Amino acid sequence: MEHVETTTFAATDGFPHPALIGVTNATETLAVQGDPHRVMPLASVSKLLSAWGAFVAIERGLIDLDEHAGPEGATVLNLLDHTSGLPMEGDVPQRAPGERRIYSNAGIDALGAHVADAAGIPFSDWMLREVILPLGMDETDVTGRPSAGARSSIHDLLIFGREVLRPTLIPAELRDLALMVSHPGLRGVVPGYGGFADCQWGLGFELKGVKTPHWLADSFPPETAGHFGALGSFLFIDRTRDLAAAFLSGVPFSDEHKRIWPPLTEEIVARYGRA
Repeated sequence: MEHVETTTFAATDGFPHPALIGVTNATETLAVQGDPHRVMPLASVSKLLSAWGAFVAIERGLIDLDEHAGPEGATVLNLLDHTSGLPMEGDVPQRAPGERRIYSNAGIDALGAHVADAAGIPFSDWMLREVILPLGMDETDVTGRPSAGARSSIHDLLIFGREVLRPTLIPAELRDLALMVSHPGLRGVVPGYGGFADCQWGLGFELKGVKTPHWLADSFPPETAGHFGALGSFLFIDRTRDLAAAFLSGVPFSDEHKRIWPPLTEEIVARYGRA
């Protein structure tokens, strides 16, 4: 039976809410803090799962990155990398596609609708059939908004982290494309952290780039990928260390999260990262 270290991360000392944390490499869970099976809202970490569902649809030939989706002139790729021009919420574009990286829940929801139309079933059914059940993520609920409505556990997020590190549902080449900078050099905003002249994003996955301040420690390599959510959640993938880690708190993102997340992510890689 797999041995999983139960631990406490010093960086969470003084954090006023229960902090559920998990760390994995590509093959096994390395450590957990708190109940790894407690299901909590993911908020925008949902976008990573939804993007993976879109990648499966691409692999099956149901959709293509370059085909029209969303507002006029936009493509599937624009929806994935937040360059469709759609605002955070609403269907009226603020910019022409490709001009600015505008973080958009509406864009990811439009992506889910596009996949659903191509598959002929609701997006939640597609996700369940093609992502959740094949990966054995039995504690994950994807019936909410593709952009922010999923619920899951540390246990299941670590399963997903291992999938990103060693893909089984999509080719590694498509994973690699998803974790590369898409539309480099675009100005944009990371909610809660402000604007950046080069707001790097992959396809669905935010990339650390050289953003600072940031929810990841400044020492992380620019290609580190992941997402955080407005209900105090995150998942990061550091392929240079063959490591993924997840955090759930279920409470609104606040200065307390901003305080502990950089030292926590630094502590995680110091203890479990592979050089």
